[in-house]
Amino acid sequence: MNVLRMKLLALLFVVSAVNAPASMSQSSVGWTRFHGQEGGGDAGDAAIPSTWDDSDYTWRRKLGSRDVGSPIVVDGKVYYLVSKPESGMLSIESLDLATGRLRWSEDFAQSGYHLHSRNTFASGTPAGDSKNVFIAFADPQHTYLKCFDHDGNEIWSRDFGTWQSQHGFGTSPRIFGDIVLLLNSQQAEQLDRGESPGTSRLIAVDRNTGATIWETPLTATRSCYGVPAVSKMDGVTQIIDANTGDGMFGLDPRTGKMLWSLKVFDMRVCSTPLIAGDLAIGSSGSGGGGNHLVAVRIPKPGQQPEQVYRIERGAPYVPTPVLRGDRLYMVDDKGLASCVNVETGETLWLKRLGGSYGASPIAVGDKLLMISLGGEATVLRASDQFEKLGEIDLGGPVGATPAFAEGRLLIRVDDELRCLGGKAI
Repeated sequence: MNVLRMKLLALLFVVSAVNAPASMSQSSVGWTRFHGQEGGGDAGDAAIPSTWDDSDYTWRRKLGSRDVGSPIVVDGKVYYLVSKPESGMLSIESLDLATGRLRWSEDFAQSGYHLHSRNTFASGTPAGDSKNVFIAFADPQHTYLKCFDHDGNEIWSRDFGTWQSQHGFGTSPRIFGDIVLLLNSQQAEQLDRGESPGTSRLIAVDRNTGATIWETPLTATRSCYGVPAVSKMDGVTQIIDANTGDGMFGLDPRTGKMLWSLKVFDMRVCSTPLIAGDLAIGSSGSGGGGNHLVAVRIPKPGQQPEQVYRIERGAPYVPTPVLRGDRLYMVDDKGLASCVNVETGETLWLKRLGGSYGASPIAVGDKLLMISLGGEATVLRASDQFEKLGEIDLGGPVGATPAFAEGRLLIRVDDELRCLGGKAI
């Protein structure tokens, strides 16, 4: 091999790792579940541009319907759910991350049912690892949890029975070690005539077989959607989640035993809990307001949980905040963005962006990305001072939380999935 050819190959290798726009770079972490690896929306040491236009997308794929379920990325493969209301079907689809080409798709029958105006029939986000991908979806008669390998073969399927909700399904599975967790927190009040309360519980199944490991009853009063979090503190591991009836609570991951609970929420919980040291952070609210974000001290054995602080102004209802170090970055449903000291609850800045929000913000490098329901994307500096870096009109509604992995940003806009980054220059 001559020197010129060696130099050319080296150049091609470097170019292949460079993303377009030029300001994008590789992420140090994956995106294998809702809102990133630990649910905090932090893509790690990476970069996105402050602005972009339609010519910058690497690929765009028409999905046929507008859904709020988010995509994930596992080892260069994209997974997401898409609804097909005209045929009464729901699908899991897998794409090649580099090209956007369809790898495989599987369809499932799904009965129609009443939804909140902002919800869709494909509202859950898959969870994946190097071996399998897990999805959850429901209708009034069924609550499904399914496992596939990366070639699209169904490994197992479970049906946990009825799903009772005013607003429809909206939770997502979480992989933890050898178990898969699913919050099944159903409506028990404000029911229509003839409706019966659903049976609420947090479910853990064997990730290889789907066999039930444990089911812990919950005293939920309304359907809630937070993906379970995991706390590891002083050698003690706990599953942390939240709902309306039990508030914030911790479970033994081996047995499902309820270790503690603190009734800090009296409204619906849509966001996913975050773990910051010994604090469990969650929020609740309603479309009519009254939102609040609460930090609870996770108790050590023999101790009791305690509320550390409560935030009302700027607290989100649906969007999950970004957790980066000792800072929370969040946007509430009416477009009020803020930065909060996670240890004290002190608000460092509070600014109105405008618009309404359902998608959760994410952090990529030193930038925050917040996208309104109307499709207005705002890029902010992730710092203790408010700094707007750019605004992008995406040209369609956005209800799904974006994902970032392997140097590529994935955004679901209207009935389309778009990929930004990964172009060779």
